[in-house]
Parts: sequence; structure tokens; C-alpha cells
Amino acid sequence: MPILIAAAALLGLAIGSFLNVVIHRMPLEQSLSTPGSHCPTCGSSIRARHNVPLLGWLMLKGRCADCRSPISPRYPLVELATGALFVAVTLQAHRLHELPALPALLFFTAIGIALSLIDLDVHRLPNSIVIPSYPVLALMLTVAAVVADDPAALVRAGIGGLALFGGYFVLAFAYPAGMGFGDVKLAGIIGGILGFLSYQALIVGAFAAFLLGGVVGIAVLLSRAGSRKTALPFGPFMIAGTLIALFTAPQIAGAYTDLVFNA
Repeated sequence: MPILIAAAALLGLAIGSFLNVVIHRMPLEQSLSTPGSHCPTCGSSIRARHNVPLLGWLMLKGRCADCRSPISPRYPLVELATGALFVAVTLQAHRLHELPALPALLFFTAIGIALSLIDLDVHRLPNSIVIPSYPVLALMLTVAAVVADDPAALVRAGIGGLALFGGYFVLAFAYPAGMGFGDVKLAGIIGGILGFLSYQALIVGAFAAFLLGGVVGIAVLLSRAGSRKTALPFGPFMIAGTLIALFTAPQIAGAYTDLVFNA
């Protein structure tokens, strides 16, 4: 297990470095491969030794090696957050006896980080990330179901994906100003992941997204940081709700059951 955790941490740091490229370039419709990593201010190429996740930013003290322009601390924070989440998700998959589904869970974690930050930046969930994730996750979850000899999990994933996609589609159709179709497409992915885990996870994750969105919306109003017309991207709440369900669904479902039947 320690080797798996160390591998997850290193993989998360490396993936986090790539996610920084995705988050910066994809909204601008730029190539992810060319040109190579470079300073956005002076255009100088980043040296190989400075491209090491976390350590490169620390070695440079947060500034370009050539023009000394500041480098946003978001870069190392994304790398650190990805590494930490990869470790946490790996540990939780082990606790839930869901290690066959770990590749799918880590893939979702990675795209979730990218989509959350892109949505916060430009209020958009790029199809170029969301749409290809459907076949990738479908394949990963199918392999996981075969390895675990649990075909019922795959059936739940299909039901969960259709249910959440359909529910969000109805909301977007009924109230297009409050829900975008990017959220609808993301909902199908989230429903598949949560349904694969359990129906408890599916229900907790779905409600957690709206609860988080409501709490933040009220906080924005009370702090006067916005008005009722302020548009809040919903993608980050959907992804946060999914992670909450992954880590807490059994406990939340158990507490609710106790409250209802022992009241």
C-alpha cells in the first residue's frame, strides 16, 4: 500500500503540471503540445530543471528565470492539490474495496480539477474535455466491473448517468438562465461515476452539489459580493459534490436513516 500511495502522489504531481497547461491553453483554443512550456511575459522557454512540479516554482522563487516576471502561485497549488487528491482518492478507494475503479476515479479527479478552474475562469465547461471523457470512463468502468466481477456496478453506472443527465437536462430546459448545457453533459459523467459506486453515492453527490451552490450563493448575497443576477459557475459545485459523496456517502446516508427511523 505505501508504494501505491507514493505512486499516486508522484502521478498526481505530474498530472497537475499538465493540468496547468490544459487550464491555461484550452479556453484559448491553443495547442496543448506546441509550443513547449514558456514564460507568458517574455516568451522564453522553461528549462527542463524548472519544469519539475512544485520544485521548479520553488527554485525560481516564483519568478521567470529570464525576465523575473512573477509566476502565479496557482501553478504549484494546482500541482499540490492534484497530488493530495490523488493520494486521498487512492486511500478511499482502498477503504471502499474499489481499487479496480481507481483509474476511473483518478481520471475523473484530474478532469474535475481542470473543469472546475476553467469554469471559474471563463464560465464554460469545454466539450473537448467533457465529451471524450464519456468513452474513456465507460471503458475504465467496464474493465473495473469485469476485474471486480461486479456487473451490477456497471448497470448502476448506466442508470446513474442517465438519471443525472436527464434531471439536469430538464432543469436546463426549464430554466436556461440558471443551468447551462455544459452542466448537463458533465452530469452524465458524474452520474456514471457515482452510480458505479452506489445509489447512496449518487443521491448524496447530486444533492451536495445543489447544497454547496445554495450556501455559496447565499454567502455571496450576504457579503454583497454579488446580487441575485450574479452568475456562479455550477461545474465546481458538481465536482465538489461528487468528491463529498465519494468520501462521505455511507456516513451521510447512515446518519439520515438513523434520523428518520429513530426520531
